[in-house]
Amino acid sequence: MTEARWNGKLIARSDDIVIVEGNAYFPLAAVDRSLLVPSETTSVCPWKGTANYYSLKVDEAENKDAVWYYADPKPAAAEIKGRVAFWKGVAVS
Repeated sequence: MTEARWNGKLIARSDDIVIVEGNAYFPLAAVDRSLLVPSETTSVCPWKGTANYYSLKVDEAENKDAVWYYADPKPAAAEIKGRVAFWKGVAVS
C-alpha cells in the first residue's frame, strides 16, 4: 500500500499506483479531496500534455500547487488520466 502524507495528515492511500518518471500517480478516488484546493497554475510537458494543480490545505497550513494531474493527457501518457501526483514536501512511501 502506498501512502502520501503532508503536515501529519494522510492525503492518499492506494495499492493501484502508476509510476511515471519516478512519480507515483494515485487514483483520484484514493485521495482525501477535502484537502484539495483548486489552483489556476498550469505547466506543459512535451509528452504528457498540460498539467493542472491543486494546493493542499491541512488545518491552517497550505502547500501551494503540491498536487498535479493531467486532465487530458496526450496518448503516450493515457495511463495517468484520472490520477494525481505529489511533490513539495509531500512524503510518498
